[in-house]
Amino acid sequence: MSRALVNQICAAYSGATASDPTTELDSWKVGGKMFACFGDRIDGVCVKTDSVDTATMLIDAGAATKAPYFHKSWVLVGFDSAEDELRHRIAVSYDIVLGGLTKKAQAEIKGS
Repeated sequence: MSRALVNQICAAYSGATASDPTTELDSWKVGGKMFACFGDRIDGVCVKTDSVDTATMLIDAGAATKAPYFHKSWVLVGFDSAEDELRHRIAVSYDIVLGGLTKKAQAEIKGS
């Protein structure tokens, strides 16, 4: 897995936009809210989970590690993870963030 693959996966989602890493944290957003984030010194992508319990379970199972500097509901999925796991975790993160937007924003994104 690589950063290029994560970019390809994220770009396929409706309303997903890449940030400008020269002015913002290097990330992917939907509705202005981050759902995937890179770091200069990490070998993977940080994604949101639905709860601290889910994040803990993923960490305990070895499917992810703690996402540095993020809330405990975020995890770091390594580039060495299986591609289907990486795709799943990004999809879940996107769905969580999209679901947190207003109904109007969701409708605009889904219609685009």
